[in-house]
Amino acid sequence: MLDIAPVADELAARFVAAGHRLYLVGGSVRDALLGRDEADSPRDLDFTTDARPAQILGILEGWADAVWETGIDFGTVGARRRGHVLEITTFRADAYDRVGRKPVVAFGDNITDDLVRRDFSVNAMAVELHSSPGERRFVDPYGGLAALAHGILDTPAAPEDSFADDPLRMLRAARFVSQLGFTPAPRVQQAMTEMSGELARIAAERVQAEFTKLMLGDHPRRAIELMVDTRLAEHVVPEVPAMRLAVDEHMQHKDVYTHSLVVMEQAIQRETDGPDLVLRLAALLHDIGKPATRRFEADGRVSFHHHEVVGAKMARKRLRELRFPKSVIDDVAQLVYLHLRFHGYGKGEWTDSAVRRYVTDAGPLLDRLHRLVRSDCTTRNRRRAAALQRSYDSLEERIEALRKQEELDAIRPDLDGNEIMELLGIPPGPLVGKAYKHLLAVRMERGPLERGEAEAELRHWAAEHGVAR
Repeated sequence: MLDIAPVADELAARFVAAGHRLYLVGGSVRDALLGRDEADSPRDLDFTTDARPAQILGILEGWADAVWETGIDFGTVGARRRGHVLEITTFRADAYDRVGRKPVVAFGDNITDDLVRRDFSVNAMAVELHSSPGERRFVDPYGGLAALAHGILDTPAAPEDSFADDPLRMLRAARFVSQLGFTPAPRVQQAMTEMSGELARIAAERVQAEFTKLMLGDHPRRAIELMVDTRLAEHVVPEVPAMRLAVDEHMQHKDVYTHSLVVMEQAIQRETDGPDLVLRLAALLHDIGKPATRRFEADGRVSFHHHEVVGAKMARKRLRELRFPKSVIDDVAQLVYLHLRFHGYGKGEWTDSAVRRYVTDAGPLLDRLHRLVRSDCTTRNRRRAAALQRSYDSLEERIEALRKQEELDAIRPDLDGNEIMELLGIPPGPLVGKAYKHLLAVRMERGPLERGEAEAELRHWAAEHGVAR
């Protein structure tokens, strides 16, 4: 017996009383079988029924806390009951034009035909519900339970037909690899490879939503490798498979692609508050600028000068095209831009000014930058790896010491804009900003100044720039 939310049995009693059948379907059944959700905690539940939309509305009347008809043209009625979000859809027997992704909506009359439309067999299981849990009936015409037990991702119908109906299902397959650790059936992987170009039919927003879920799963490396192997990545993040062409700067003949996957895994191990999309994306993309900057030097070595600058621009462009939120784009690009800065630290040669600038440039991303830089150490040379970690330990200790000394996170010039205008006798305008930036640079270089020192520095700058009271 599945551990199913009591609200589902309540709803079933109303459908049965009205002379209709109600089935719990899809991910709701899959997750119940996997024990991934607690039955009495609020969650989303999906149902299918032989009742038509108008009849569904009548059954929900007076019982649901809220009802919405956003998807009613496609046979779906939404409702809320005691915190649970319910979607009830009439049996479907749709056909797709296979040009866009718009189905010609057609209602079906049995559960078997409805389930064959679904993306994967593990999502094509159903439980027929009645007023009593003892009367439930498990429906599994396409081997979903066996596939679930073996961790296999297969389609109810031929994968070519399933993916032609909705190419996003190919990316969803990779998402389930990440989230659930499944392995695609050989015929599924073959169809994904042959039909990867069909993903171009899907809107960027829908691709981004699936890719985000994939990146936040438990096994994103396996999913990325599947995307690269099936050529799906060429239509989502083409910069990732392109990294297979590059050799790292130490001439170790490991491709940058594999290195980036290792960095992503090591960054995940350093997460402390759950999956971090920004950190994971930055780890995956931090070296995407290397193929474009690869140079073979006269001494036979390979260089990637300024790959962090090029990579930051590439990351920004790709994430923008995938319609990621601006905050995610900005943060990932900045981490890619900064990830190489630490390697100038050496054995502690940086001045306090350089340390301050490192922290200021990172801003609120500093903790993520720490994790990314430490994760970027993938050398097999244990002595070198230990030396790099000790060097970064030293940098973090200096940052903490300066933070305690100066409240480094909120670093500001010793005089604010109003004080600058008052001392120089100038109105608001660009000149105030230039003076402010100069004092900030002095603050970064020399640390906090006494009030008299700051005023003297400002007057000296004003004299040099012809600004006199």
